[in-house]
Amino acid sequence: MMIIFMLIAGFFSGMTIPVQTSINSRLGLQVKSPYTASAISFLVGTIVLFLVSFLAEPHFVSDISLLSSIPWWILIGGGCLGVFYLTSNILLLPRLGSALTVVVTLLGQMIMALSIDHFGWFHVPVHELNGPRITGIVFMLIGVFVIKKY
Repeated sequence: MMIIFMLIAGFFSGMTIPVQTSINSRLGLQVKSPYTASAISFLVGTIVLFLVSFLAEPHFVSDISLLSSIPWWILIGGGCLGVFYLTSNILLLPRLGSALTVVVTLLGQMIMALSIDHFGWFHVPVHELNGPRITGIVFMLIGVFVIKKY
C-alpha cells in the first residue's frame, strides 16, 4: 500500500514541474531576465526551506555544524545543477512550449537516471540496464518527436 501512495505522490510531484516552469518563465518575462527569475525563485525557495526546516526539525541549527565534514562537491553540486535546470527551463519554455520542454528534460533525466542506476554512481543500488528499460527510453524518444511534430 505504501508503494501506491509513493507512486501517487511522485505523480503529483511531477505535475508541479510544468507549473513551476511556466510560472518561472513568466517571472523571467516580468523581470526581463531568466537569471534574475532563477535567483528570485531560489531565494524564495531558500527562505521557505529554512522556515520548514526550523519548524519540522528542531535540531536543524545544530546540524549546520555537520557541513564542514561534507565533501565540497556534495555541498555545491545539487545547488549548481538546480540553477542550471531551472534556468534552462526558463529559457526553453518560450521557445519549445511547456509540453516539449518537460518531455525533453524528462528524457534527459531518464537517460541519466538509468546510467546512475546501471553503474551505481553516487552509491545508489545497482539496477542493470536491460531490454525493457531501453524500450522505455526508445518510447520516450519517440514521444519527444511526436510532441515536436504535433
